[in-house]
Amino acid sequence: MEQLNIAFAVVGGLVLVVGLLSSPLDRSWLSGPLFAFLLGVALGPHGLSALDPAAWGDTKKILEETARLTLGISLMGIALRLPPRFPFVHWRSLLVLLSIGMTAMFLIGSLLTHWILGLPLLMALLVGGTICATDPVVASSIVTGGVAKENLPEDYRHLLSTESGANDGLAYPLVLLPVLLLTLPAGDAWLDWFGKVWLWEVGGGLLIGAGLGWGVGRALRWSEQRGFLDQPSFLSITLALTLLVLGFGALLGTNSILGVFAAGLAFDQEVGGKDRSEEDNVQEAVNILLTMPVFILFGLIAPWAEWRALGLQGGLLVLLVLLLRRLPVILLLRPWLPLLRDQPITLIMGWFGPIGVSALYYAMLVSSRTGYDLAWTVGSLIVVASMLAHGMTAAPFAYRYGRWRRDRGG
Repeated sequence: MEQLNIAFAVVGGLVLVVGLLSSPLDRSWLSGPLFAFLLGVALGPHGLSALDPAAWGDTKKILEETARLTLGISLMGIALRLPPRFPFVHWRSLLVLLSIGMTAMFLIGSLLTHWILGLPLLMALLVGGTICATDPVVASSIVTGGVAKENLPEDYRHLLSTESGANDGLAYPLVLLPVLLLTLPAGDAWLDWFGKVWLWEVGGGLLIGAGLGWGVGRALRWSEQRGFLDQPSFLSITLALTLLVLGFGALLGTNSILGVFAAGLAFDQEVGGKDRSEEDNVQEAVNILLTMPVFILFGLIAPWAEWRALGLQGGLLVLLVLLLRRLPVILLLRPWLPLLRDQPITLIMGWFGPIGVSALYYAMLVSSRTGYDLAWTVGSLIVVASMLAHGMTAAPFAYRYGRWRRDRGG
């Protein structure tokens, strides 16, 4: 019980600090996720040893489920923050980003890992799949808040949010492909990948999530019209919908993370979630309260010895992944992304493709499915580097772009 009470105190204290200092933190290099990670390191076995995650059970399974819950909550917040018609109006840009863009990032990450670490290609594909998605949790800390709203174009922020919301679930087939090829005969692996992963887990997840989101939206409107809601809380309803889709989708064997995003979009069409979420400060509450524990837990169990064992090759891989995984892809795809109307915002879009909670979740998924911890070791190191690099540059780049736009009279 002492460990549990310490954990409660740490999370509560962190949320208070982040909430009370949200504006200074928003303008500094120390993002909320990075702050939480450093606190976890300080309190864990490599710091003060106040918390011992090894005594809690299977720490990797705990991190996997915590990351899944965090992703679900964050994806629901993104879906409600978007203008209702945005994903449908800009579907061509999203199709380019999610099909060509994400596949290219998957291959680039895999080939860099294969080249630098000298791993077999299938093992390298495990790492490439783990880090190919743009993380919605860390991305939210970049595209929300006063600095982003004052300096970055609204369309850009919505495009990055939608991409990060959708590709978290759509990265799942890319993660599963090398897993299946490593654990099944080739013919069975491809059949499983097309038949089960794409048709049922992805397709079924989308249909179930959208159906539940639409149904809950209709139920909310019906209840409101009859005066059945007494002091309604939009936040509690959206959190309940998130948990419903995560649990029900997983029980049916579908991709529940993608299902949550589909549920949020469908729910938004019925009830006008953007206006309601802004009124209730849903996204701010979610970002501050419900996304910090996963980064604290990550700090507690970070594999320092395994990172050191990667040596200079690990550092080189991190550097090249941050520079080459996304930026060249976005620059090449710019002609098909009309919302990136000038070169500076294209560069920002290319740089800010953070790697975070989604990589931690998929690394744990790979470890549980294959028994290989390589994706966890390499992926988690890249997550830390991404938090540092993107957290330190978010405010300065936003300010610089804002001044550039104002100087041009934009």
